[in-house]
Amino acid sequence: MAVYTDVADDELRAFVALYDLGEVLSCKGIAEGVENSNYFITTETGNFILTLYEKRVARTDLPFFIALMEHLAQKGVACPTPLRGRDGTALRELCGRPAAIVTFLAGMWPRRIQPFHCAGVGQALAALHSAGASFTMRRANDLSVAGWRPLFAACAGRAREVHPGLAEELDGELGFLETVWPCDLPSGVIHGDLFPDNVFFRDRIVSGLIDFYFACTDALAYDLAVCLNAWCFEADSSLNVTKARLLLDNYRQARPLMPTELAALPLLARGSALRFLLTRLFDWLNQPAGALVRPKDPLEFLRKLRFHRTVTSVRDYGLDA
Repeated sequence: MAVYTDVADDELRAFVALYDLGEVLSCKGIAEGVENSNYFITTETGNFILTLYEKRVARTDLPFFIALMEHLAQKGVACPTPLRGRDGTALRELCGRPAAIVTFLAGMWPRRIQPFHCAGVGQALAALHSAGASFTMRRANDLSVAGWRPLFAACAGRAREVHPGLAEELDGELGFLETVWPCDLPSGVIHGDLFPDNVFFRDRIVSGLIDFYFACTDALAYDLAVCLNAWCFEADSSLNVTKARLLLDNYRQARPLMPTELAALPLLARGSALRFLLTRLFDWLNQPAGALVRPKDPLEFLRKLRFHRTVTSVRDYGLDA
C-alpha cells in the first residue's frame, strides 16, 4: 500500500475542520501510487483526496505544483483542484508532512490499453500544453538529460545484478544523448509522467489527469515522447503502430508539431526511455527492507530504448512527416 504516513482519527478531524467541508464520514488509504501518501476521504459535502507529500517531493517545489493544478483547472483541464481552507491556504502541515486536500475525479485508469485510449491521451496532452502556455511559474526538469548521469552513477556499480552488461550499455547511451540532446524546441509546462495510472476515463472519454508531481518546464515534444513509451507498446515490448499514430495524430490536430519537433521525436523517445529505465533501476536496487510497494521492472524500458535506437524517422511511429 502506498500509504507511508498514518493519520490518526483526531488529527484528520482537526485538519479537515480547517476547511468548509463538514464532518469526516470515512477515510481510506489508497494503495496505488509510489511517491506520496494518499487517502480517499468522504465528508458531509462530498468526496476528496488528502495527500501527504513524502520525502521524495521537495517542499520548495510544492507551491509550483499547487499553483499549476489551480491554473489548469481554471483553464478547463480536468485535474485535481487544491482546496483552500477558510484562511485561504491550500498547502499546510499534517503529521509532520506537507499536506493538501484536492477535489476527487470520477473515472478509472485503463488496465488494458486500447487504441481509443491513445487517441484520448493525445487530445488531453495537447489541451494541457495549450492551457499551460499562460502559466508563468517555472520549474526545471531535474530528471532531464543533466540529471541522468548522477542517477547512473548511483546505480552503475550494481547494474549487472539486474542485467549483464547493463552499466556499459547505459554509459554508452548517456554519452550519446548528452552530446546530441536538443535544447531549442518549443517548451512550456509538461506533465512529465502521464502513464496510464495517471489518466482517468469514463465511457471512452478522458475524465481527468492526476499526479502532477513531476510537472516542470521542458520541451513539449518530450512530454509526447513520454506518452509514446507509456501508452503505445505491447507486453512483448513491440510498438503498436496504430496506437502510436492515434496518439500523435490526435495531439497534433490540437497543437501542430513543428518540423524540428517531429525530427527530434525519435531522440526524445530514447531519452524518455532512458529516464524511466534509470529511475526504475535506482528504485529496484534501493528497495527498503519490508517495503509494501514493489519496484517496477527497469528492463521494460531497456527493451523500449533498444527499439528507439532502430527508428530513423517519425514514419516508424506510423506518422507521415
